[in-house]
Amino acid sequence: MTGRIIVAIDSFKGCLTSAEANQAAAEGIRECMPDTEVVQVPVSDGGEGWLEAFRSAVGGSLVEINVSDPLMRPVEAQYLIKDDMAVIEMAKASGLTLLSSEERNPMIASSYGTGQLLVDAVQRGCRQIIVGLGGSAASDCGTGMLRAIIDAFAKGGSWDDVHALDDVRFTIATDVTNPLCGEGGAAHVFAPQKGATPEMVLALDARAKRFAEFSARHFGFDRQHVPGAGAAGGMGYAFLQYMDAQCRSGIDLLLDAVRFDEQLAGTSLIITGEGSADRQTLMGKLPFGILRRAQDHHVPVMLIAGRIKDRQQLLDAGFSRVECINSPSLPIEEAMKPETAKRNIRQAVSSIGMSAKIAFIFNEEQKQKCRKIWKNN
Repeated sequence: MTGRIIVAIDSFKGCLTSAEANQAAAEGIRECMPDTEVVQVPVSDGGEGWLEAFRSAVGGSLVEINVSDPLMRPVEAQYLIKDDMAVIEMAKASGLTLLSSEERNPMIASSYGTGQLLVDAVQRGCRQIIVGLGGSAASDCGTGMLRAIIDAFAKGGSWDDVHALDDVRFTIATDVTNPLCGEGGAAHVFAPQKGATPEMVLALDARAKRFAEFSARHFGFDRQHVPGAGAAGGMGYAFLQYMDAQCRSGIDLLLDAVRFDEQLAGTSLIITGEGSADRQTLMGKLPFGILRRAQDHHVPVMLIAGRIKDRQQLLDAGFSRVECINSPSLPIEEAMKPETAKRNIRQAVSSIGMSAKIAFIFNEEQKQKCRKIWKNN
């Protein structure tokens, strides 16, 4: 089998990075189709793995500095500089993975460290800053970040005294479209994942409403309802309201950076995936973003995951094949081990090819079937 296959798999959270998952799939392809060209594209939607994926896409240099973690303890965090552009992954400084399960408390967790990364980038001359929002431990509406900026740049101790950002353009990368407040807002939807009790959720939502009302009075406009304001515990709101940031889909931003559409010419298949795939995958998650790009070029897309639900809905959306890498009897603790996940990705991809089942993806009949699905959607 000759041809070209693009592998662009999201990280398996808490288990494998995007690059590790891609490598395992590539090895599986080469086992059964050694003559096939394999192109690996590390990807992220703005959360875990965002910095590494963007560095693979555009190059640049990593900068490592000491900042404050969500509980204001010292931690080393990296960000990327390329010319006058900085790329920041919020989770590096303010991420949930920096805390133990016992330490998680969004009532006190702060985004201050992310602000310190931003300040350092500005002080080094960066005038275009892209921030990947995701994996945050905080639900502070970005007030910690704003405080770090004020501490660094405002002699008068007020946001109105901050002028160092006047010629800096901000872009936030997120596929979250939630508003800041309410039942669909940051606190109600995301805070429980960060350790919030039902009582905390109500308190966080009320705190967010007060902050938004204060900010609206101050600026004369209110962006709490703009899609993405609720991202990363309300960090999206702080960027939109205070820094006039542009909000873009994380996966689209990254795919543009790697010139993904140009790479689709001559491609026979894309293999994408994530840790767990279900109907929520179709609500703007990374594999769906890749599927939409592929549909425009009539390239079939195969989806693999550690757990699969709603298989038929995924197929109906246009994925040409949906495969679970784990057997139903495999304990979750074993499945989450990196070496197990790598082996299962490699074996799943290889076994599909070895059994010749993958061949159907390449034939014209299947391509016509995919085109028909995509045309109807």
